[in-house]
Amino acid sequence: MNLDQSLDKILIIDFGSQFTQLIARRIRELGVFSEIVSHRKIKKNNVDKTVKGIILSGGPLNVYEIKKYSFDSNIVQRGVPVLGICFGHQILSKINGGRVKKSKHREFGLANIYKKKDSLLTKNFFKNKKLINVWMSHADQVSKLPKNFSVIASSQNSRFAIVENKLKKFYGVQFHPEVTHTENGKKIISNFIFLICKIKKNWSVKNQKIQLIKEIRNKVKNSKVICALSGGVDSSVVAQLLNKAIGKKLYCIFVNTGLLRKNEEKQVVETFKKKLKINLIYVNAEEEFLRKLKNISDPEKKRKIIGNLFIKIFERYAKKINNVKFLAQGTLYPDLIESRSVTGSQTSKIKSHHNVGGLPKKMKLKLVEPLKLLFKDEVRKLGLELKLSNEIISRHPFPGPGLAIRMPGIITKEKIKILKEADYYFIKALKDNNLYNKIWQAYAALLPVKTVGVMGDNRTYEYLCLLRAITSEDGMTADFFDFKKSFIQMISNKIVNSIRGINRVVYDVTSKPPSTIELE
Repeated sequence: MNLDQSLDKILIIDFGSQFTQLIARRIRELGVFSEIVSHRKIKKNNVDKTVKGIILSGGPLNVYEIKKYSFDSNIVQRGVPVLGICFGHQILSKINGGRVKKSKHREFGLANIYKKKDSLLTKNFFKNKKLINVWMSHADQVSKLPKNFSVIASSQNSRFAIVENKLKKFYGVQFHPEVTHTENGKKIISNFIFLICKIKKNWSVKNQKIQLIKEIRNKVKNSKVICALSGGVDSSVVAQLLNKAIGKKLYCIFVNTGLLRKNEEKQVVETFKKKLKINLIYVNAEEEFLRKLKNISDPEKKRKIIGNLFIKIFERYAKKINNVKFLAQGTLYPDLIESRSVTGSQTSKIKSHHNVGGLPKKMKLKLVEPLKLLFKDEVRKLGLELKLSNEIISRHPFPGPGLAIRMPGIITKEKIKILKEADYYFIKALKDNNLYNKIWQAYAALLPVKTVGVMGDNRTYEYLCLLRAITSEDGMTADFFDFKKSFIQMISNKIVNSIRGINRVVYDVTSKPPSTIELE
């Protein structure tokens, strides 16, 4: 994010971790400005007087394979406090004379760390206990501590789980304090920011709104913008941001792909055209999308076909509006990090998102993605600041490719009809039982499997419906929602008895990781 250069900040140097934006997000939650810079792009002059602390992120790299990364160690020798996290901890130790090697015993997941010594970094972190659960994710470890460093905490497999050089204000943690799995992990970041860096609060959602509107105006100038509107939280917030920033130069295009939830196209038109009075162009492209997706079962191909067709439609309609140079999308950080690196650092691709990895390489329109460094719950707070209704803000996430990725295998009109009904009954049941707002995301999926059933005295051979409902803070990690048995029985009976084509219902109890939230 191109931040206001006059504000004091924490500088985060990104080494390709999927959690780097989580670090920035925790700092924002604490009311402090931060800026992320790739380790490949960081220069000495990036560390000016506004930088009150530096955080070195984790990443998929190995510190002993020096050819795979570039980093000027002089950057951390500027008298500014430094916190290294995971890989950042290892590189901080190495450049100060320590050693790093492959671990005999890798640590992935929860681990206990034991308190050895008091430190400003861990003040109130252990909560008067001797040990605490943290989230580890490493196959390497510091094997020899640099001179003048001391051990603050250890785990069974990581002797140097927390270390410090008190004189230089260098701190290293082998675990990830930024993820919710680490117990009281936010306290580590808070202590580093306020007790060690001594920075004062200077950031809020109101600041964020002002900053984003300013960035949009600077980028767009006098051009017109079309906004890919789905009616979901993300695109709705983008539309309202653009509406505040450029007013009548904004044209929202809502494309009915035929893969939307039941009655969704009617709700979107009603909300944005009639209530919010935003320029809205409705495009019914159902037949076009289904024709392109015919006989396609590979999920990556589905996403790319949908992404390409979206762009063609947007470009087609952009020609009808003079001076359109930009396409605005509701891309969020979890979309980006699963598809590509945000900062240019090394990272691993998990899957393409239709609005990120699914876009064509050559586009006539330039992208505007004002939310690309934010998480879903931050977007919701921003939406409230923009005066959007709770009805819009509280909607569960819905993927751009729609029901296409909740229907593994070949897409047909029959399957879409069946799935729309199943999803409708599931979501309605959640709302009727006051469960909808307790859940981050819920949906029904239609699996490419038919099973034998019996209804009355007759044999059935119909599809298997999967239900998924998860709890999450930011979409980066998630756990399944623990329904009461009575609810599961009720919704299973409702779906099977109401929908011809489904004779069996299963509930997904897999967390993220190891699985993703969506099926494809």
